[in-house]
Amino acid sequence: MSKTRNIKIFDTTLRDGEQSPGASMNIDEKLRIAHLLEKLNVDVIEAGFPIASDGDFEAVKRVAQAIKGPQIAGLSRANNMDIDRAWEALKYAGERGRIHTFIATSDIHMKYKLKMSEAQVIETAVKAVKRAAGYTPNVEFSAEDAVRTRLPFLAQVVEAVIAAGAKTVNIPDTVGYTIPSEYFNIIKYLKDNVPNIDQAILSVHCHNDLGLAVANSLAAIQAGAEQVECTINGIGERAGNCSLEEVVMALRTRQDIMPFTNNVVTEHIYAASKLLSTITGIVVQPNKAIVGANAFAHEAGIHQHGVLMEKTTYEIMTPESIGLNQNKLVLGKHSGRHAFIKRLEELGYDLGKEDIEKAFVRFKSLADQKKEIYDEDLDAIVADEIIRIPEVYKLLQMNVSSGSFAAPTATVELEVDGKVKKTAQMGDGPVDATFKAIKKLTGSQARLLHFSVGAITGGTDAQGECTVRLESDGREVLGQGAHPDIIVASAKAYINALNKIATAPRRNDIHL
Repeated sequence: MSKTRNIKIFDTTLRDGEQSPGASMNIDEKLRIAHLLEKLNVDVIEAGFPIASDGDFEAVKRVAQAIKGPQIAGLSRANNMDIDRAWEALKYAGERGRIHTFIATSDIHMKYKLKMSEAQVIETAVKAVKRAAGYTPNVEFSAEDAVRTRLPFLAQVVEAVIAAGAKTVNIPDTVGYTIPSEYFNIIKYLKDNVPNIDQAILSVHCHNDLGLAVANSLAAIQAGAEQVECTINGIGERAGNCSLEEVVMALRTRQDIMPFTNNVVTEHIYAASKLLSTITGIVVQPNKAIVGANAFAHEAGIHQHGVLMEKTTYEIMTPESIGLNQNKLVLGKHSGRHAFIKRLEELGYDLGKEDIEKAFVRFKSLADQKKEIYDEDLDAIVADEIIRIPEVYKLLQMNVSSGSFAAPTATVELEVDGKVKKTAQMGDGPVDATFKAIKKLTGSQARLLHFSVGAITGGTDAQGECTVRLESDGREVLGQGAHPDIIVASAKAYINALNKIATAPRRNDIHL
C-alpha cells in the first residue's frame, strides 16, 4: 500500500472525547471547539449523540447549522428511533450531514450485551444502514468491538452494510486491545476478503488502553485504511482515543515511509489543544507529544548546544508547524485593545464584541496586579470570564483568616438561585474551611475526588489555577478557577464544578 492516499481526519472530540470523566461541555463550549476544528480543516466533526439528551441534540443541531466546511456526524445505535433523531439534528448540514450508526459484532458483546445471533446482528445492521440511507447517502457504519470479532464474520458484516448503502465502514478497537501488527492484519484481511470493499471508505477508531492508539491507527493506514477517528489531546473514554495531533504530525514528519496526505492545517493544532484544555480543565501533561509544555524544550547541555548550532539535530518538527510561536507577544497594562484582540485570535479564540469587552476589562484588572500578561493568563481569563456555564451559584465575596496560631476560618457570601447567603466555617486549612462554607451554603452532598492548584506562569505575582473533581450521584465533573489569590481560585473552581452538576443534563453515553 505504498501509493499516496489522502487520509480523512474524523474528529470525535465533541462526542467520544466528551465522555472523559468530568469533560462534559455545554453548547457554547462545543461551538467554540467546532469553529476551531473548522479552522484545523478536519474532514468530519462528530458533534455528539443526538438521542443521548436534549442538550446533545441541540449541540449537534447548532454545530450542523454553524459549521460550513467539514462534514457533521451524529452517532446513533442501530434502531429507528436513534437514526430518526440523529437526522433531525443533522439535516441542517444538508449533504454534509453524516449518520453514524453502529452495532456490536464480537462474540462477547453478542452473547452478553445484545443477546443476538450472528444473523440477527447482520439483519439489524443492514436495516439500520438502509434507514439512514433513506435520509442521506452519507452513512457510516461501525462494528463495535471489531478487533475481538471473528474475521470471517466481520467480513460478512462489512460486505452486507456496504451493499445496504454504507459509504464509510469503521473498524473500532473499542477496548484498546489490539497491537499494531494484529490491527494491520485485520485491515488487510478486510481489504482482501470483502468483495465490495472498494465501494466504501475504511475507517479506524482506536482507544488507548495499552498506549497504542496512534501506533495502531498508523498501522491501519499502512494496511489500507483511509480515515482515522481521533480527538484533540487524545481525550476520551478511559485512557482516551487516538490523538489527532500525534497521528497528523506523524504523517507529516515521516513522509519517507508513510507517503500519505491529509487536509489538516497543522498551525492551528496548539490553539486547539489549549482551548480544549481551558474548556474541560483537563491539563495536558508536560511531556505529552506535540502539545506538551516540554515538547520543544531542551535541558541537557549537549542537546541545547546541538539545537543552537542546527535545530534539526534534536527537533524533528518546528514549534511553528503546530502554531506555537516561540517569540510570544507579552502584554502589559499599557497594551491596547487591538493588541489584546490580535493575541486572542492567534490563540484560537473567536469572541463576540460583548465577550471581548468582558475579557479586556478582566485583562486590565489583572495587568494592574501583574507586570506582564502571558498566553496562559489569557487562556485563564477566557475560561473564567467567557467560557462559563449558567451560574446557579455565584461567588460574591469571601474572606479567609489563617495562620499558625489560629484555626483557619472562611467567610463566604454566595448568590444562590438569586438569593444572597453568607456563612463562616472553620476547617483544617484555608481551602478546607472555604469548601465547607460553600457546601453549607449550597447544600451540596458532592464528594471531592481531586484537588490541585498551581501557578499559571512563573513569578510570585502569577495567577493561581485550581482544578477540582467532584462526584455526585455517579457523575464526575471538573471545575476550574483562576485568580492571583489561590484561595479565591480554589473557591471559584469548587463553585464552577457545583454549577456543572446543577446544570449539566444527564447523558446516555455510548462507547465505540
